[in-house]
Amino acid sequence: MSIRNLDDLLAEGVSGRRVLVRADLNVPLDKQSGEITDDGRIRAVLPTLSALVEAGAKVVVCSHLGRPKGAPDPQFSLRPVAGRLGELLGAPVHFAEDTVGDSARSTVEGLADGQVALLENLRFNKGETSKDDAERGAFADQLAAFGDAYVDDAFGAVHRKHASVHDVPARLPHFAGRLLLREVEVLGKLTGDPERPYVVVLGGSKVSDKLAVIEALLPKVDRLLIGGGMCFTFLKAQGHEVGTSLLEEDMIETCRNLLERSGGEIMLPVDVVAADAFAPDAAHDVVPADGIPSHRLGLDIGPETVAGFAAALSQAKTIFWNGPMGVFEMAAFANGTRGVAEAITKADAFSVVGGGDSAAAVRALGLDESSFGHISTGGGASLEYLEGKTLPGIAALEN
Repeated sequence: MSIRNLDDLLAEGVSGRRVLVRADLNVPLDKQSGEITDDGRIRAVLPTLSALVEAGAKVVVCSHLGRPKGAPDPQFSLRPVAGRLGELLGAPVHFAEDTVGDSARSTVEGLADGQVALLENLRFNKGETSKDDAERGAFADQLAAFGDAYVDDAFGAVHRKHASVHDVPARLPHFAGRLLLREVEVLGKLTGDPERPYVVVLGGSKVSDKLAVIEALLPKVDRLLIGGGMCFTFLKAQGHEVGTSLLEEDMIETCRNLLERSGGEIMLPVDVVAADAFAPDAAHDVVPADGIPSHRLGLDIGPETVAGFAAALSQAKTIFWNGPMGVFEMAAFANGTRGVAEAITKADAFSVVGGGDSAAAVRALGLDESSFGHISTGGGASLEYLEGKTLPGIAALEN
C-alpha cells in the first residue's frame, strides 16, 4: 500500500494540532440498559488514540453506531461509548451532543493539547451516508473543519463510500491508523501467497452473503469448511432433506455448481443439531446431515462434523474463519462454534478471525483472543478485501 501511516504523522509532529480520527466504535448495546456488551472495537483503536494523546495532539474522534435514519435517535447515541473510552484511556473524553453543530464546535475549540473529544453519531446526519456526492461532500467539509490532519482507523467501515471515510481524506492530509494498517497487512497475507495448507471456515446464515468470497477463495484454498445456516442450501443441493432449516431456494443451483467445481475441496457437515423450534429451550437431537426430520430445523453442526473440521484444521498452516457454525447465542447450539474455534487455536497455523459475528462469538464464548493470530474488526470489510474489491476508504487514503 502506498499509504502514509500514523508514524509518518507523528514524525511530522502533532503537538497542538487537531487530528480527526475516524474510528469504528459501532459496539453492541443492551436494549434495556443501554450498556455496552462488547467493547472490543473500542479497545482496538486505543493504540492509535494513545499515541496521539501522548504526542500532545488535540484528538477529535468520530464514528457511527447502528443504523439511524439520518437524524438523531437516542438509542444510537455514542454517549455510553465516550464514557467507556475515557475509562480505557484513563482520562475524560469530552462528548459533543451533536456531530457538526454548536456543541461539536465548542467541544473541539475547548480541547487542550493531549485531550480527546468524541462527536455524536455520524449517521445522525444524512450527509454521512448520502449517495449524492454534493450532499456527502458538504458534510465532509464540516467534519474536515475539525482537523488539521485525518487518521482513518476504522477498518470496519472502509468498504463504505461514506463522507467520513471516503470524502474527508480528500480535504485533509491523511494517514492510516495502527489498527487499519495491521488489518490490511494481515489480509494481504491471505490474498498473497499464504503458507499451505490454507483452510477457510465459513458460516453464518446466507450463502448469498458469502457467494462472492466463496467464488474468490475456491481457487486459492486447500479446504473450504462450510457450517452455519448457509450449509443447508448446500445440503439441499446434494439432494438431502433439510426440514424447516434456513434455506435459500434461489441459491440451490449455484451451490450445486460450486460443489461440482470444487473437486472435493468443500467440506459440509455430516451431522447437525436439529430442533423443534428456534428457541433456547427447544427440544433437539443430533441427526445425520442427510436425515433431518421434516418438522425440524438445524441450528448447529454436530459433534462428528466438529471432529472432521478439527482434523482438517489441524493440518493447516493458514486459517481464515468468518461466520459462526450455529446459533451460538443460545447455549444449546453453541458447541459447534466453540469446537471449531478451539480447533483453530490448537492448530499450528497463522489464523485470522474475520470480524463480525465470529469475533463476537470468540468473546461471548470466553475464548482467549490471544490464541488467534488476528481478530479483525471488520466482517464485511474483510470479506470484500478477500474478494479483491476496491474499498473506498483505502482507495481514499492511497490518493
